[in-house]
Amino acid sequence: MSTPNAVRLLIADDDPNVLEAYVLFFGAHGYNTRTTGDGSDALAEYRAWRPDAVVLDIQMPGMDGRAVAREIRRLHSAPLPLLVAVTALISPSEHAESIESGFDYHFVKPADLPLVLATIASRVRPSAVDDA
Repeated sequence: MSTPNAVRLLIADDDPNVLEAYVLFFGAHGYNTRTTGDGSDALAEYRAWRPDAVVLDIQMPGMDGRAVAREIRRLHSAPLPLLVAVTALISPSEHAESIESGFDYHFVKPADLPLVLATIASRVRPSAVDDA
């Protein structure tokens, strides 16, 4: 259950089961989460909500996670959100491409959610923005 000063976490993945698992996991750790099933919706939600951190799948229909990450970085939002890729892409070149696209971290599915949580918690503090 999130608190009024919870870290705002946007999660985008085209698998509804993955989204449900993320919401349950991060919600149980006090995160205020919102989800989308594709990249275009994730970018729109980012612009409207300005989360503290964004977890994106790479391979989504339409706008993929790397395109979303590049666009978020292009916006030069302050403070910069933490961008985390959680993807099935495993090669070193795919990892490097994620980092070049603007991601801070690249985790491979099935992701170790406690490790993802620890990574986010070590880098992100709640924003002072109201959850309107």
